[in-house]
Amino acid sequence: MEPTRVTLHTVCGLEELPGHGARGVTHVLSILDPGWPDPDFGGYGTHRRTVLRFHDAIAPGPSLVLPEPRDVEAILDFGRSVSAEAGETHILVHCHLGLSRSTAALATLFAQAEPETPADELIDRLYAQRDGAWPNARMIGFADEALGRGGTLVKAVRRLHGRQLARNPGLDALMRDLNRAAEVEAAIRP
Repeated sequence: MEPTRVTLHTVCGLEELPGHGARGVTHVLSILDPGWPDPDFGGYGTHRRTVLRFHDAIAPGPSLVLPEPRDVEAILDFGRSVSAEAGETHILVHCHLGLSRSTAALATLFAQAEPETPADELIDRLYAQRDGAWPNARMIGFADEALGRGGTLVKAVRRLHGRQLARNPGLDALMRDLNRAAEVEAAIRP
């Protein structure tokens, strides 16, 4: 059997999904809010899809379903199942906006697929692909622990958060308003 070549390069939000239907996507990881309707994948060819449902949150709040270690384990299971298949694969990871949950999931898949690649290099690749990336720190913490990264993935994401804040200072107030102050305060600014 030929080893799988995984193309971990498509991350997007709901509004962008129709534009990826003709790109040969073989696997979709959907991360949706609980109760959010399933998006239409009618324009996509044959693909396998995994759906996770939790809010883009890092701290408890009214009616919020937080990402938990089991959700990150489901992302890692998704990565393992893709890696076990023969042939070339194309993974698309999406959440509502394509900025936080999906980028955290894609960073997790990068780290799983390339355990020897330094975390900063993986997060730089993520940023190059999705310049608005703000990976969910809670998810990244669980991924770092599950993958035995010793905090390097967490620190690399904190540096990315710092870069994003330096690039767009208005994110500080926005993220605080979204109950994400802990990410702002932990950011490693350039």
